[in-house]
Amino acid sequence: MGVLRPVRMSKVGIIGLQDDQDRILDLLHDLRIAQIEPLSSTALAELAPERGSETQRRIGDEALRFRGLKAALPAVPTGPPRAFASLGDVLRAANDVSIDAEVGGLKREDDRLATEERAVDDEIGLLEHLAFYPDRLEYLRAKSFVSFYGEDRPEARAALAAALPPTADAQFLDDPSGSGGFVVTLRTQNADVLARLAQTAGVRLTAVPELSGTPRQEVELARTHRAEILRRRVEIAARLGAISRDWYATVAAIDEALQIENRKIEVLSKVGAGSTTFALETWVPNRDVPRLDSILRTATSGRVCLYNVPTEEEPPTLMDNPKGIRRFEFFIRFYSLPQADEWDPTLVFAIVFPLFFGLMLGDWGYGLTILLICLWMIRGFPGAQHLPKFGRNFVKRIMGPEGMRQLAYTLLPGCALAIGLGLYWDEFFGYPLFLHLFSYVAPSDLKANPGFVGVLLLFAGFLGLGMVTLGFLFGLLKEYFHHHPRGALGKGGGIMFAWGIAFFGLSLIRPKTLGALTSAGISFASPLFDGYFVLMVVGLALLLGGEGIMNGSMSIIEVISHILSYTRLVGILLASIILALVINTIGGGLIGAGAVVGIVAGLVIVVIGQSFNVIIGVFEPGIQGARLIFVEYFSKFYTGNGRPFRPFGAARTHTQSTVTADGLAPGPLVQAPPQ
Repeated sequence: MGVLRPVRMSKVGIIGLQDDQDRILDLLHDLRIAQIEPLSSTALAELAPERGSETQRRIGDEALRFRGLKAALPAVPTGPPRAFASLGDVLRAANDVSIDAEVGGLKREDDRLATEERAVDDEIGLLEHLAFYPDRLEYLRAKSFVSFYGEDRPEARAALAAALPPTADAQFLDDPSGSGGFVVTLRTQNADVLARLAQTAGVRLTAVPELSGTPRQEVELARTHRAEILRRRVEIAARLGAISRDWYATVAAIDEALQIENRKIEVLSKVGAGSTTFALETWVPNRDVPRLDSILRTATSGRVCLYNVPTEEEPPTLMDNPKGIRRFEFFIRFYSLPQADEWDPTLVFAIVFPLFFGLMLGDWGYGLTILLICLWMIRGFPGAQHLPKFGRNFVKRIMGPEGMRQLAYTLLPGCALAIGLGLYWDEFFGYPLFLHLFSYVAPSDLKANPGFVGVLLLFAGFLGLGMVTLGFLFGLLKEYFHHHPRGALGKGGGIMFAWGIAFFGLSLIRPKTLGALTSAGISFASPLFDGYFVLMVVGLALLLGGEGIMNGSMSIIEVISHILSYTRLVGILLASIILALVINTIGGGLIGAGAVVGIVAGLVIVVIGQSFNVIIGVFEPGIQGARLIFVEYFSKFYTGNGRPFRPFGAARTHTQSTVTADGLAPGPLVQAPPQ
C-alpha cells in the first residue's frame, strides 16, 4: 500500500516456451498485476513479432457471435463457473451451440414488433387528440389537399392562419374543449409553406393519419392491434426465457472465454516469438514480482525465466492509498495523475481539503443540509425522478452518477467539521439560534469578541504559511532524490524566505500579536526582528541562486501571494454569513410585519435565498478549497501528467480462474459438468 508515493514499479521480462505461452498469458490475465508493453528494440533484434493465424480470426468471429447471443438472451443464474482445459475446448463448445437461427429470428421479430408498438402508441395518442373531429378521417385527405393536427396557444394558431396565403384555401377546425388543438386543411401545393411558417412560429404539426373511420373507431382498432403485438412479444419473451434457462450459462461462459482469448490476441502484437520460445516485457509492482515469479515457475514446472529490464522509461503510475484516503484520489486524477517517481499528494489533500471546506462553510445548518444531500447522492439519488427535469439535467451535465457519489464521500468530513464549527460559533443558516434559546454567547459574536475576524485571518495566514512550507519541503525532497542539488537549494531558500517574510511583515504590522506568540516584546531593536530580516534575506539569496534570476523573482511574488491567498478562507466564510444575515433580515422583517402577503413573501425570500446559499456553500468552499491546494500547494513540487497503470486482464464471472482465490498459486482446471 503506497502512502505519499505511488507504488514502485519494475520492468520485468518473461521468457518461456511456445508450448507454455497460452498458460502464462492466462495466468497474467487472471493475476492482473502486469501491464504488458511492446518489446524493446534489443529483444526484437533476437525475436520476431507474433503473426496472426486462422485460429485467431475464428476466435474473433466466434466472440462476435456469442456477444450477440448473450445480449439477446435474458440473464438467468448461471451456477458455478465453467472450466475450459484449452482453447480447443472453448471452440468445440462454441461449435455445439445451435440456437443462433431461432434466437436471431425471435430477436429480429421482437425488434420489429417493438418498433411497430411505438408507432401504434404514437398513432393512438394522435387519434385521442383528434377525438373532437366528428367525421371520418378519410374526408381529410384527397389528391388536392392535405390535413395536419397542431396544438398551441390560440394567438399562435391565429398568427399562423393569418400568415398563410389566400391561395392555400386553409380551413381550421379548433378543439372546442379549449386544449389548443386544431386541424388545418389546405391545398397540397402549399404544404411546404405551412411547414416553414409553423417552424418559424414554433408550432408543431403532425400529418393526419391515412385512416378511414372516425377517430374513436380507429382508436379502438389501434388498441386491438397493440394488444396483439403485446401478446406476441410476451410469447417471444417466454420462448427466449426457455432457451435461456437451457443455454444461458453455456453461452455466458463461452462468451467470457472468447473475450479473454481476444484480449490475449491483442497483446500478441507486443510479444516476440522464436522457433520454440517467446518473450514479453511488463511493468509489475515491485511487491508482486516474487509472487509472479513463483506462480509462473510452478505453473510451467520451471520452464520460464523472469529478468529485470534496464530502462530509462517513466513507469506507469499506480496509486494505492488506504481505503478512506483513496476516496480523495478522485480529485488528484481530475487534476493530473502523479508521475511514478514523484509524491502522491492524496494523503495531504484528504487531510487539508475537509479542513478548508468546513472552515469556509462554518454553519451547522448548511453543513447538515449538505451532509444529507451527500448521503442521498451516495445512496444513488432515490426519488430523483420526481425532481424537475431542469434540475436533473443540470446535475448530469456536471458529472456522472459514479463521479457524484465519489464527490459526496469526499465532502462528508468537511460537512462534519462545518457542523462542529457552526455549533461552536452558533451559526444556523446565519441565525444565532443558541443565543436566543440558551443565551449562549459564541466566540463569533463580534459585539462580545470584536477581534474574532482578526484571529481568523491570522489563523488562515499561518495555515497558508504551513501549506506553502510543506509544498517547498516536498519540492526540496523531490529535487534531492532526483539529484538536482541546485533545485533543492532553491526550494530550501523558498522555505526560509516564506518564514522570514511572514514574521518580518507581521512584526511590522502586528508587533503586539507576534510578541504574544513569542512571549517576548518585538521592536525594531529586537534581536528577533533582526533574525527575521536575516532569514528573509538568506532565503531570498538561496531562492534566486537555486532557481535563477527570472524564475526566482517569480517565486518571490508567488510566495507572498500564495500565503496571503489563504485568507480567502475567511473571506468566503464571512461572505456566506453576511448573505445569510441579509436574507434572514429581509425575510424576517416581512414575516414579523404580520400581514399575510408579507408573511408569504418573507417565507419565499428565506426559502429561495437560503437554498441559493446552500448551493453556494457547496460550490465556493469546494472549488476554492481545491484551488488552494492545486495552485498554492501543488505548484511547489507537483509535475503530474503520469500515465496510469493498466494491468492486462479482467475479472472472471462465468469461467474458472487459473489461480486460486488467494492468488498465490495456480489452481487446477477442474472440468465442470456439461451444461
